[in-house]
Amino acid sequence: MKFPARLHVLLASEAPYGVVIRRGPAKAVCTIGWNRAKDEFTVGQWLRSRIYEHRCDLSPRGEYLIYFTLSGRWGSETSGAYTAISRAPYLKAISLYPQGTTYGGGGLFTARNRVFVSRCTGCPPLRESKEIVIEESCALQHSVYYTRLRRDGWSLVDYAPNRRVECVDVFEKPAGAVWILRKLAYSSWTLTPGKSFYWEEHELVNADAGITISRPDWEWAEFEGGRVVWTTAGTLNAATLNKGGLGPERRLADFNGMQFEPIEAPY
Repeated sequence: MKFPARLHVLLASEAPYGVVIRRGPAKAVCTIGWNRAKDEFTVGQWLRSRIYEHRCDLSPRGEYLIYFTLSGRWGSETSGAYTAISRAPYLKAISLYPQGTTYGGGGLFTARNRVFVSRCTGCPPLRESKEIVIEESCALQHSVYYTRLRRDGWSLVDYAPNRRVECVDVFEKPAGAVWILRKLAYSSWTLTPGKSFYWEEHELVNADAGITISRPDWEWAEFEGGRVVWTTAGTLNAATLNKGGLGPERRLADFNGMQFEPIEAPY
């Protein structure tokens, strides 16, 4: 069975910029820069590896990307899994931290050029850029991803403590004056075809009007620039909100037809 591209998006908090992480087919991933002011897109680089999007982050002004990836080449200098910092939207590392395992890895930006790296303490870095200041500690709440969500304005309103069965954690974020964007973050010990072990669904809720709009097909969603933006079936979409719900939906990009190509970073 062929599945559409899987998408996750990182948004800069202090600039109209983002990075789309496109996954598919298996162990092929591409990063794409998103000029949110013009809704224009620039392909960054491809990687024959698995990027764990929930351990990635974009710096506040969109200049740097931190990501964690599994290559499985355990005898290589990166020990098969590593955290890298690059200049967005590219993947060429300016700082590189071997991990050797999928436990830990990734990180979070705490300021424009300051970042917390969740790294193996026994693995020395292969390189470290002087452009970036490494934080020695960061107060992670549950995970890199959940801490990132909280930092970016989401509130955890329901948490499932039993993580040995399929469960869902619920986040909410204001979306304008009357709407709430709700994120249902699922996790399971059983692999779900086309979704992996972790996936998301979303809802729009207007409690005053008693309206709930369920969007189980939204893989990722945010409220930014006065509009809701979301991904579904390999596409990125946007719509404004009115009192009755979503306005006309607009497709910003379809990333399904992309093919792996070697691209050199311009640095």
